[in-house]
Amino acid sequence: MANVLKIDTEYITLGQFLKMTDFVSSGGMTKWFLKENEVIVNGDYENRRGRKLRNGDCIDINGDSFIIIQSS
Repeated sequence: MANVLKIDTEYITLGQFLKMTDFVSSGGMTKWFLKENEVIVNGDYENRRGRKLRNGDCIDINGDSFIIIQSS
């Protein structure tokens, strides 16, 4: 079962997602985190902290699954 992350904007970046889900405590840690951990977005490996995540996107990190839901 995937965790749900609700957003109230059109998209968030992968870096913002990592901060919102407490995988990193600061933006400066994001680059390191993406080098050291397997991050999969919609089935593809991702290492760009600026990757835009939109409604319905699925993210898997170290066995944890998340889905982005845009609140209305």
